[in-house]
Amino acid sequence: MLQRANHILKSIFGFEQFRPSQENIVNEILDGKDALVLMPTGGGKSLCYQIPAIVREGVGVVVSPLIALMQDQVDALKLLGVNAAFLNSSLDANEAREVEQKLRNNQLDILYIAPERLLTERVLRLLDESTLALFAIDEAHCVSQWGHDFRPEYQRLKHLHERFPNVPRVALTATADKRTREEIISQLQLHDASIFIDSFDRPNIRYTITDGNNPKQRLWNFLQTNHANDAGIVYCLSRKKVEAIAEWLCQQGRVALPYHAGLSAHVRQNNQRRFLREEGMIIVATIAFGMGIDKPDVRFVAHLSLPKSVEAYYQETGRAGRDGLAANAWMAYGLQDVITLRQFSQNSNAAEVHKQVEHNKLEAMLGLCELITCRRSALLEYFDEISDLSCGNCDNCLNPPQNWDATKAAQMALSCVYRTEQRFGVNYIVDILLGKKDERITRNGHERISTFGIGKEFSVAQWRVIMRQLIAIGLLEIDMERHGALRLTEKCRPVLKGEQSLQLRKTRKEAQTGTSSKSKLSVRPQDEPLWEALRALRLSLAEKAGTPPYVIFHDATLHEMLRVRPVTKAQMSEIMGVGVQKLARYGDMFLEEIARYPLPELLDNNLSDTVNETLTLHQQGNDVESIGRMRGLKVSTIYTHFSEAIEMGLLDVKQILDISEQEYKEVIFLIETNTDNEGRLKPVFEALEGEYDYGQLRCIQASI
Repeated sequence: MLQRANHILKSIFGFEQFRPSQENIVNEILDGKDALVLMPTGGGKSLCYQIPAIVREGVGVVVSPLIALMQDQVDALKLLGVNAAFLNSSLDANEAREVEQKLRNNQLDILYIAPERLLTERVLRLLDESTLALFAIDEAHCVSQWGHDFRPEYQRLKHLHERFPNVPRVALTATADKRTREEIISQLQLHDASIFIDSFDRPNIRYTITDGNNPKQRLWNFLQTNHANDAGIVYCLSRKKVEAIAEWLCQQGRVALPYHAGLSAHVRQNNQRRFLREEGMIIVATIAFGMGIDKPDVRFVAHLSLPKSVEAYYQETGRAGRDGLAANAWMAYGLQDVITLRQFSQNSNAAEVHKQVEHNKLEAMLGLCELITCRRSALLEYFDEISDLSCGNCDNCLNPPQNWDATKAAQMALSCVYRTEQRFGVNYIVDILLGKKDERITRNGHERISTFGIGKEFSVAQWRVIMRQLIAIGLLEIDMERHGALRLTEKCRPVLKGEQSLQLRKTRKEAQTGTSSKSKLSVRPQDEPLWEALRALRLSLAEKAGTPPYVIFHDATLHEMLRVRPVTKAQMSEIMGVGVQKLARYGDMFLEEIARYPLPELLDNNLSDTVNETLTLHQQGNDVESIGRMRGLKVSTIYTHFSEAIEMGLLDVKQILDISEQEYKEVIFLIETNTDNEGRLKPVFEALEGEYDYGQLRCIQASI
């Protein structure tokens, strides 16, 4: 059966081979055994159940919590020639009966269904009458009462094993700590299941957490610098903030839509559909949006509010870069986030043990924000994956934060909280430290206490950062029952008494930590016309088919077409993501489009983007001075670009320089006799008294 699975992998899905973990999982399910699969978003979880469902006799039943996504998942499978369907409330009675009849007739390979519908007696009886290949329980972390996406109906899925004991089950999730894994096994009765845990690392995602003032403007700077035309998700904590940010982004000229539970089902579904099918769209959402989102080309996920846990942060940021191409996870973090989430936690109606779990998860999230070492390593360690190396692709690795001795500042703040009887919030304490006299401070007599005005060396903004850090590391806590008053913790005693020093991280200026819009997809300048043409063709085909563009081909597949530039169908069939069905349906059209954009020999190279930008303009007939003006570069720099192409044999120096044969030979003689041991051209430049600039000399040197 594994041989057939490998054939389906290539012929239907267009992949040459399984990833190691995928093959082991598929083999386990083909053997009729249960499995628990933890695999990061974009790791290929869906293939782990789709291929066994096709290979094994009967239908694979996929339990999915979000009915809004089933249509696109089924459409994508149908384009591949897979007999797939879904059963949910979006179907009318006739459509539902048609799907049910196909199920009875064994005409389906895969059926998507929500847990609530699956567990109805009517559907269970229908399954009794059908041949079942497997049950796939997607987003299995929803079973955990400790998780951030808890759904009670998921806990009832254990009845599947009781009713269908011989049907293999595979539970899949992208995020689950040890406690959640144990609960999935217990609740779903997967005690005999093989457990497959892939690395949680998403190396293509760059993690950045920023602090400071005006997070909205910082978000805009991030978008303009890194993602001026890209699709992405912006998460906010409240519905009101979601709508305000979506409106503001639209005012700035971006296409942005809100998504939260307060919108009607029709509006939510329409906004989600537009996000999936239109390019460059931003969705601004609460955490109600995103689970199971299958859009591979989300280039960024931005948080304007602090997630409640590391699991939530990991899952939400994991919606970026599912195609494996470079993506950004960016977050603005501030004091108000800490206060708001602490308030949520303390005001929760949950049992004390549950509130303590929530508190611990928030503490871990705050720790990630205040971290001064590699964020990726900390994320992986949270999920019990040890990583000793710095990743080189998070803000702390790229721009290591500086520490400062904050012992004295902390003592000022802690003493002020103590001397005001732990009755007041952050703003009031900061006003006292800065010596601000207002009616409330005077009425309380706090202008006479020893801490009044002792903190004038710091600004309001700096004090707010210090207070946030003291709260985050647990030296202060917020008493929500007393309207956000600050309280000292036992942990603060050694610092307050001078028995222990305290290092805090400095707030750094916003730096560009993301990949630029131009470089992130690695499209060479000479490939851009074909890239845009392929994207336009894909969009046209998607609109005709009524599907998102990525259902036709992923960006990664188009990138490989750019790199290989196939000429025949046989060559096209070797492109990742081009299976038999897609080759037959789209192969000729994409081959014709590629043929319209032949790559000149001059531009078929591995030189840098900036050199190729110059060569492209040269290919179009522009002279050196024109290219320099168009690019805002010195003429000498343009000649230096040409010298690299000359050295590779792509250009003839005589095509570039207006120089006679005699002059050319004289310069070569001077280069050969006057260049120093390190090849520097200064002696030649001086011998020629500046008649040729350094760029021209490099062209001649490259031709030797």
